[in-house]
Amino acid sequence: MSQASRRLIVTADDFGLSWAVNEAVERASRDGILTCASLMVGEEAAEDAVARARRLPRLRVGLHVVVAEGRPVLAPERIPALCDAHGRLDGRLVHAGFRFFFRPQARRQLADEIEAQFAAFMRTGLPLDHVNAHKHMHLHPTVLGLILRIGRRYGMRAVRLPYEPSTVAVSPRAWRKHWKAASVTGLWTWLMRQRLDRAGVLHNDAVMGLLQSGALDEAAVMQLLGNLPSGVTELYCHPAVDDDAGALALGYRKKAEFEALVSLKVAAALREEGIVRVGFGDLG
Repeated sequence: MSQASRRLIVTADDFGLSWAVNEAVERASRDGILTCASLMVGEEAAEDAVARARRLPRLRVGLHVVVAEGRPVLAPERIPALCDAHGRLDGRLVHAGFRFFFRPQARRQLADEIEAQFAAFMRTGLPLDHVNAHKHMHLHPTVLGLILRIGRRYGMRAVRLPYEPSTVAVSPRAWRKHWKAASVTGLWTWLMRQRLDRAGVLHNDAVMGLLQSGALDEAAVMQLLGNLPSGVTELYCHPAVDDDAGALALGYRKKAEFEALVSLKVAAALREEGIVRVGFGDLG
């Protein structure tokens, strides 16, 4: 397999969630294999994340659209159909998904919040490398449609396709988990690929990290690299220098994921395998 046939995007999600996440992103970009980070523009450490990104010229930054389980950019009273009693975006993903489908008021407010997040990212002055969504909510047809319509006005060129091939399932338990997830999201992933292609929006061919989300330690990353398919694969993770960083993704081994990103063993494996690290901006 030629060197050019396997390209790897390494992305840290939840950039801006906390100081510990931002510190991990900066160190993994400077000293590790990280190529991209997805910014949560509404979270409390977003300003710190932007300041760090400005001094990291090799780091590609995209927008991590948050439509559930997070802090909105707009005031909660402007988007009451999206928020819970505490003014946060509703963390009940299935419940939120049904509202996006069936409630016109929720869809209008959803469009306003997504627009506000794109506008907030634009105000940072950072080039928009890519777009994805927290909890992969852009698999939802309504959310994806709004991202495609609104993102076009803000120069969006690339979107994460959260398709994980069956080759990453390296144990019977992982196989069962993979096919259970595929039975729920497979159709939506296929539809997303078709819509992105029709819209001329760039995307990765596959992702790695769905099955091991929150547990991508050095051993897991090494195992995934050994099964890296041809084409463009995105390895996404949730690194932090402290496992308790932020209120989201509780129970994730964030420090172990950070340590995998700066592992000399992982870096050596990439070189030995001839895997080229890229950002979404290098696609096309």
